[in-house]
Amino acid sequence: MYAIIEACGKQYKVSKGDVVFFEKLDGEEGKKVKFDKVVLVSDEGKVEVGTPYVKGAAVEGKVVAHGKAKKIIVFKYKAKKNYRRKQGHRQPYTKVEITSIKVAAEKTEKVEKAENTEKKPAAKTTAKKEA
Repeated sequence: MYAIIEACGKQYKVSKGDVVFFEKLDGEEGKKVKFDKVVLVSDEGKVEVGTPYVKGAAVEGKVVAHGKAKKIIVFKYKAKKNYRRKQGHRQPYTKVEITSIKVAAEKTEKVEKAENTEKKPAAKTTAKKEA
């Protein structure tokens, strides 16, 4: 089972037990985080796509740590003008472990009922006309 969630302006594919690095989130280490903007849920071949989000679906996780990513160097340069600027940047992140993916029970029951009650082709009857 996996889900695609929208968080921090990006989409992430997650499943239970995954450790995901999000941009800085509010929340202390050890606390639970809930993501309710679920775009897609797939469970054993059954795929549910939201419009834009799946109603009643949620992904829960636990904040493992906060930190900063590896430093990147931003260097501005203009040829023949003696203009050089060097600047470093470390993006803050939050490390989250996904604990569960929940889908609304009503939604799955409706999907199962719809699959079971698919229209079957009507039996053709041939009546002979008496002349």
